[in-house]
Amino acid sequence: MVKKILIGVVAALALCVVGILIAASTQPEDFTVKRSTEIKAPAVKAHALVADLHAWDKWSPREKLDPAMKKTFSGAASGVGAVYEWTGNKDVGKGRMTITAVDPGKNVKIKLEFLEPWTATSDTEFTFAEAGETTKVEWTMSGKNTGVMAKTMSMMMNMDAMIGTDFEKGLAALKALAEKSI
Repeated sequence: MVKKILIGVVAALALCVVGILIAASTQPEDFTVKRSTEIKAPAVKAHALVADLHAWDKWSPREKLDPAMKKTFSGAASGVGAVYEWTGNKDVGKGRMTITAVDPGKNVKIKLEFLEPWTATSDTEFTFAEAGETTKVEWTMSGKNTGVMAKTMSMMMNMDAMIGTDFEKGLAALKALAEKSI
């Protein structure tokens, strides 16, 4: 009797795992997270704070997650080729950002690589559009959920909600800083 119950439990668990794997395989491979804000400042003010990775500690919410985070900068001082690497606590992990393209006052494109506690590469872009006395700043991150594990995780974690909150905090801090330095 115990053997039959054990076989039934194992079979039920196996069906659950198969069901999760099937559901995960149907998840979209691509993801995009996007947030924006209006800043009462010229585009060049906000753009300068994004294109200079040394300035991110003034507005990026990730910086506040680990004040003792180890940071290194290499490559160009700012703009294309600038590299920012970090190693920190469990909240920030280990990673690297590399600026790959800059159109002054218009956009900044960044290759974002998470190295620990998981590996992932995403494309990040900031766009700046002036309209009168304000600038619309849009922060977008896009990437791929490749593999069964990444797709399974995407079923449990809403990337838009999780990362979008950081984007909102970062854009609010960027706005305050850019408007203050007019």
